[in-house]
Amino acid sequence: MHAGGDARRQVKQTGFSARPLRHRINLPSFGWKQLLRQTQPFTLSPTVSNESRYIEKEAYLSRYTHARAIAQRESDERLKSEFTAEWLRSVKEDMPRFIPFLTGKCGMEFRGRILEIGAGAAWLGAELSKLPNVVEMVVTDYSPRLLKEQAPKVFRALQANTAKITRMPVDFHKLDFPTSYFDAVVCSSVLHQATNMVQLLREVKRVLKPGGKFVAIREPVWPLVKLKSRSKARAKLAEAGVVDPFYTLADYREFFLQAGFPMEAREVNLAKGFRYYVNRLVNGLTHARYAFVATKRTRG
Repeated sequence: MHAGGDARRQVKQTGFSARPLRHRINLPSFGWKQLLRQTQPFTLSPTVSNESRYIEKEAYLSRYTHARAIAQRESDERLKSEFTAEWLRSVKEDMPRFIPFLTGKCGMEFRGRILEIGAGAAWLGAELSKLPNVVEMVVTDYSPRLLKEQAPKVFRALQANTAKITRMPVDFHKLDFPTSYFDAVVCSSVLHQATNMVQLLREVKRVLKPGGKFVAIREPVWPLVKLKSRSKARAKLAEAGVVDPFYTLADYREFFLQAGFPMEAREVNLAKGFRYYVNRLVNGLTHARYAFVATKRTRG
């Protein structure tokens, strides 16, 4: 009886059940007995629904995130400047190349239940949803508007397996999920935006199952050689109001270590032909492109 009570409280707080995937159900905010009368278990498969699900949440922000940051992120001007035709072309043609890189050269095996943090329009979750061993894809962002308006457009453009996808607003500093819940956690160009990166990494480590992996791609890493052109570009970004910090590879390693979550930095090179070899020579010097991979240690 005690274990059942814990499970019911866990479900009510998070909207997710800790039961096996084949018994997982959507949980509204009303009582447990009423839920059992109105809801039947189902199997997560492409035949269940042709649309991704969206779960409304309130009071999900941590003390590190303010409502004004969301308002700025969701402003019409910001969305218009970010989600352009060129951005959509890149999402359809360039970004998907990360998946074979991660599964091939990095040896990643995506399976089971996966969480994407800071998803934005969720192109990464859309691509991962198409992998056969991925059973459930939970995409999160602190912006409800991006998840409601932009993500479905990307799902259609990339032909995502939307029956596997659940969208919900979540602050990555406070992941409202049970401990040891996900087989993998992923993000794209997210870590550097954290107010407290160590807190973010500790939360990621907590929700991962033992042996689960965290993969972070497209992080801006400050290279060893400081070019004048890059300094000018950064100054222009600051003038435009973009003040995201830039960290070196050593900085990122230190953040992971402070979180008790040592990571490996894998060089990213998606080029072909002669440019592939040029990129190998300059990576880390004039340019720095890495995928960060960290594994939660198994118990005992």
